[in-house]
Amino acid sequence: MKSSLIILGCGSSIGVPRIDGFWGKCNKKNKKNIRTRCSAAIIKGSNSILIDTSPDIKNQLFSNKIKNISSVIFTHEHADQTNGLFELRPFYWKNNKKINVYGNKKTIKALKRRDSYLFKKTTDYPPIVTAKIIHSNFSLGQSREKIYFKTINSKHGKTNSLVYIFEQTAYISDCNDLSIIKNKNLYNLKYLIIDCLKLETHPSHFNLDEALYVHKQLRPKKTILTNLHHDLDYNKLLKKLPKGVVPAYDGLKLNLY
Repeated sequence: MKSSLIILGCGSSIGVPRIDGFWGKCNKKNKKNIRTRCSAAIIKGSNSILIDTSPDIKNQLFSNKIKNISSVIFTHEHADQTNGLFELRPFYWKNNKKINVYGNKKTIKALKRRDSYLFKKTTDYPPIVTAKIIHSNFSLGQSREKIYFKTINSKHGKTNSLVYIFEQTAYISDCNDLSIIKNKNLYNLKYLIIDCLKLETHPSHFNLDEALYVHKQLRPKKTILTNLHHDLDYNKLLKKLPKGVVPAYDGLKLNLY
């Protein structure tokens, strides 16, 4: 069965434009410069898996006509990756079934502390999710719709972020860990979706030079740059990139298998 991945959002933690209307160096006439916060969806038949729940998740799902969610996998605990979890309540109402959410121990602990009412009954609202801690490789879905995941722990500044490998694709939205180039599971994939925040160096994200270095070492068929700040105009960035590397944009769809 065919599978696909949709880049729901490819912006940094403040998005483009910023909440105050600031576009930075991005041309506001180019729709590919409108960037919501990072999330993605893996679709295989009726199996719809979210990677992160950004603060913009409601409009992201609506814009991409995604009407059901099977499960959620989190890269890490930061607000721009998790603050949209509350928005998934209608899927619980629709299916009368809690949604399984997966993450490392630190992420699940942070979510339970911040959004305890989503995990256990503390008010009149019923809990809508069940927490699952990721310890190793795992799979989601049934029969021909099943998707197999490998995970890699990577550094993201002072915290850790999970790298997900699935369907010949790696998703690395928040990372500044160059040691990932030593992991053979990342070699020669079909797609590498990787953090590229700025031109300048940053303490918790890859910059352009670092992202291109990882691309050169891992040799995927295609690399897609995500987590793009308002310093990076889509067309200007595209002109700088070597063959096989492109910027992401919201709504970009990749056919995986």
